[in-house]
Amino acid sequence: MTDARVNDSRRRIPSVDLLLQSDVFADLIDERPRSLVVKALRRVLDETRRQLAVGEVNAAPDTAVLAERTRQTLDAMDVPSLRRVINATGIPLHTNLGRAPLPSAVREALNEVSAGYTNLEYDLEEGARGSRHQHCAAMLMELTGAGGALIVNNNAAAVVLAVDEFAGGREVVVSRGELVEIGGSFRVPDIVAKSGARIVEVGTTNRTHARDYAEAIGPETGALLKVHRSNFQQSGFVAEVDIGELAEIAHERDLPVIHDLGSGLLPEAESLGLPWEPSVRASLRAGADIVTFSGDKLLGGPQAGVIVGRGELIDRIRSNPLLRALRVGKLTIAALEATLRLWRDESTARSDVPAMAMISADSVALRRRAERIADALRGGSPGAEIEVAQDVTEIGGGSYPGAQLETWVLRIQIAGRSERDLEAACRAGDPPVIGRVRGDALVLDPRTVLSSEEEVFIERVAEVLRKDG
Repeated sequence: MTDARVNDSRRRIPSVDLLLQSDVFADLIDERPRSLVVKALRRVLDETRRQLAVGEVNAAPDTAVLAERTRQTLDAMDVPSLRRVINATGIPLHTNLGRAPLPSAVREALNEVSAGYTNLEYDLEEGARGSRHQHCAAMLMELTGAGGALIVNNNAAAVVLAVDEFAGGREVVVSRGELVEIGGSFRVPDIVAKSGARIVEVGTTNRTHARDYAEAIGPETGALLKVHRSNFQQSGFVAEVDIGELAEIAHERDLPVIHDLGSGLLPEAESLGLPWEPSVRASLRAGADIVTFSGDKLLGGPQAGVIVGRGELIDRIRSNPLLRALRVGKLTIAALEATLRLWRDESTARSDVPAMAMISADSVALRRRAERIADALRGGSPGAEIEVAQDVTEIGGGSYPGAQLETWVLRIQIAGRSERDLEAACRAGDPPVIGRVRGDALVLDPRTVLSSEEEVFIERVAEVLRKDG
């Protein structure tokens, strides 16, 4: 195609003003704000000019085609970047999918506080300025036995803030075996370095003893830090110092122990019918001065970092100027408070906190549910081969490393369609269904499909299975 022909085709594209005067665009302007229609139309025209320039098309489309493309562009502009998805991976605390789904009580609390003003920093009794840091403190102290509590935006922030307060510009002693890397390539040494503290590594990768800590303490030591390895396990010829012994070493020298617990299990795991995992209560009872953990892991609430511990130490952290940069807003406070209220009764938390319900789900009930869903899908997708199979999954979210949950999944195959095509088609829908590919099948685990989502989950998957390959 010659340049003259290309330029001629471009000149035949109507102007924005002329197109907006047409009947088809008038209908669009009636439906949408004019400014958005103009923005979408300009994107369509820019793309049309590009296609003409490279020879992808030979002529400018007519007004009706341009209007339809503008409508499609407007629809795409309306799709939010952050979208709800159906988690059919079987991993309850899937970090890539937002970790813990929020309890219904939390959603109600968010709706209540987001509808108007709140007493975020207002003391209703005194009629004077209050503090946002008081709202969840009493309940956290009640649930953990701590003397004080504070909330920040995530657990990494909690660690940075605590280490900055007690060891900023000084040294913090930590075992080499606990200098872990968490999700997204964030490493504990890097996080601690941002606090201004200097790390003193003790022990070896696999074995650290009490004497290693004792010998490393000097005049520049500000605190001892213990990091729970929440996303991997060590086995074999290993040794570590438990939090109680570490507290004895620190307290003999008038130093605080900071325990980065990460996963945030409040009560003893046994009381919830779960395998052993260090709990917040146990760490404080053993002598930890400061314990930090996440709000959106085993606690099952919103993303937040929780700091609990001795009252006078929490008061010091609360006065740290860095707190202002790490503080949370009213929505996080409301969501966390509603979650904590559920934990006042462990049986209620186990049933009403979705993450806990998924983790502790009964295998027999899971199998019955998987078979019921499989029957529904077979009825609407005769060409699909759907098998209910026993499988294992992980808890996820950097919690319970190595622990596996027995589960029941749907293994789906269709002749002439690859398992990856099926997985991609599930992702492409509205709402997207996120599954796994294992071997030569699409694997969907109903364990993490909320009961309120089951009907639409079946509809979406059935739609994918009926689609021609």
